[in-house]
Amino acid sequence: MIRVFIGYDAREAVSFSVLSHSIHRHASQPVSITPLMLSQLQDVFTRPRDPLQSTDFSFSRFLTPYLCDYQGWAIFTDCDMIVLDDIAKLWALRDDRYAVMCVKHEHNARETTKFLNQPQSKYQKKNWSSVMLFNCARCQTLTPEYVNSASGLELHQFKWLEDEGLIGELPQRWNHLVGYHEPMPDAALVHYTLGGPYFRDYHGCEYTSEWEHELAQTLRVDQRG
Repeated sequence: MIRVFIGYDAREAVSFSVLSHSIHRHASQPVSITPLMLSQLQDVFTRPRDPLQSTDFSFSRFLTPYLCDYQGWAIFTDCDMIVLDDIAKLWALRDDRYAVMCVKHEHNARETTKFLNQPQSKYQKKNWSSVMLFNCARCQTLTPEYVNSASGLELHQFKWLEDEGLIGELPQRWNHLVGYHEPMPDAALVHYTLGGPYFRDYHGCEYTSEWEHELAQTLRVDQRG
């Protein structure tokens, strides 16, 4: 079973549903998808909201290994994405030499705000944590106590690891940043990091038609006659 955890924010709830359906629609193996909803994590995730926090799941994503009892592997993704290829191909990239694997972007944000006027923070390793393959047994530093108290930079810059050699690299096609990367014909996972086409201000961005196609598939109902 491929375990996937997706960040959830009620302000863009549709994005979770469309991403989930896009994963299932392309998958060749069984997939279990869990939304990281703060309403379901009240006994575990207790840190107050940070003024620089742009989504509900900015920090709760790092509870993924804990929620897996620090066993096996799991995938985390932000919700503002769609998957255009078989998630089993990403799953097949697991490498036990590493504690976590991600696309190692060189992402220098140009904006000061993004969707819904949320702050656009600038820091090294930005967006590395938006798609992560967790080797959960090697991520036991990520206890609820640590996730609730560590700084944003400690978490998102992987300072909870003993050394950076424990961060494995994934191909860029598994986290294509819309609006930053040049168009990629073989993009497997499209990330609307500035704002998805479900926001009026970002409708018409690259991969809008692909998102609308996935939305239509999510809403599909075959009628009789």
